[in-house]
This record gives sequence, structure tokens and C-alpha cells, in this order.
Amino acid sequence: MKYILIAIGVVLVAACSQMLLKQGARQGYSPWWRQYINPWVISGYTLMFGAMVANIWCMHQGLQLKELSIIESLSYLFVPALSWLIFREPITPRKGIAIGIIIVGVIVFFL
Repeated sequence: MKYILIAIGVVLVAACSQMLLKQGARQGYSPWWRQYINPWVISGYTLMFGAMVANIWCMHQGLQLKELSIIESLSYLFVPALSWLIFREPITPRKGIAIGIIIVGVIVFFL
């Protein structure tokens, strides 16, 4: 159970890294290559790398790949929620229904 909670936290960290990457993409940089080496993008990829290492560690500790892949689907909940909070992107009824179906699927899997 401990590693499941850690894996859920890792998914949240990965979702935060996506927010950093989007913020980096929203910035305007003069030479085109600077958009790839700005602090937002470097921070986002650093967090994503840390999340990958943590996922590997969780699997090494005994979390099965099938469990981890189901937990990773929670990113479909975290990313829209964070994008709504940070960037004020709308969550349409269709997205809300899809998120609800994903949450029900995760709950059913772990019952």
C-alpha cells in the first residue's frame, strides 16, 4: 500500500512537470533553440526524470507493472485539474465524464 501511495504522488509530480513544460512553451524566446533550454523546460524535464526514477524504484520494491500502469492513468485527472487551476483551461462536460470513468476504473481495479 505504501508504494501505491508513493506512485500516486509520482503521478502528481509528473503532472506538475507537464505544467512547467507548458509554461515554458508559452514564453517567447528570440532564437528558436532557447525555447528548449529555458528554466521552465529544464525544470519540467528534471521533474519528469525524477518521476521515472521513482516509478522504477517502486517497481523494484514490488509494485507490479499492471498496478503502476493503472495508477499512471490518474494523470488524466491530475493534468486537467492542474491546468484548470494554473492556466484557467476549461473542463468541459465531456472531459468531466471521461475523468469520472477513469476514476471509477481505477477504483474498480483496486477493489
